[in-house]
Amino acid sequence: MTTTALYEIETSEGDDGTPHPVEQLWTPCADGAADSGFVAHRGLYVTGIDDATEDHLYPVAFIVLGHQRWADVIEAAAAYMSRIHGWRNLHLYPGDDPALLIPRIPRAVTTWGVFLRHPHDDHGCGCEWDGTWRMIWSPSTEPGAIPITALRHPAALVTAAGIPNPDEGAPATWAA
Repeated sequence: MTTTALYEIETSEGDDGTPHPVEQLWTPCADGAADSGFVAHRGLYVTGIDDATEDHLYPVAFIVLGHQRWADVIEAAAAYMSRIHGWRNLHLYPGDDPALLIPRIPRAVTTWGVFLRHPHDDHGCGCEWDGTWRMIWSPSTEPGAIPITALRHPAALVTAAGIPNPDEGAPATWAA
């Protein structure tokens, strides 16, 4: 197991006892972003994310690559919901009762993260996680960290998204 203070890259041991990474650091770029679940909207790359339980039908938060204006992130998140889930209203999930609409516009944060893709291309393991990736929040100084603007889905519980909170000392600032 290779460990840093903030995230771990899983390793496995080869037949000769040599450890090999089963995940790799990955930096999304324009060419690979769409293949990894990002939607391009007016030059922004946005995707929906779930919480640690991964049991939600719809995203509890959105991430946009780079540091973006708050209004642009909201627009990109709405475009993601429209394109992926056929739903434009950010204050509800598809199928929710419109009478229960509680207009909440969460604040976006600008932070940093690293993307880990499983498995490492050279050392596939054939498990259920093959070809998947996960993102881990990190300070800007971590190797492989890229800028990210994150926004909780307005219909999600505040605690569901796990987005860094600048008010609690997280390595993030409130988006302008």
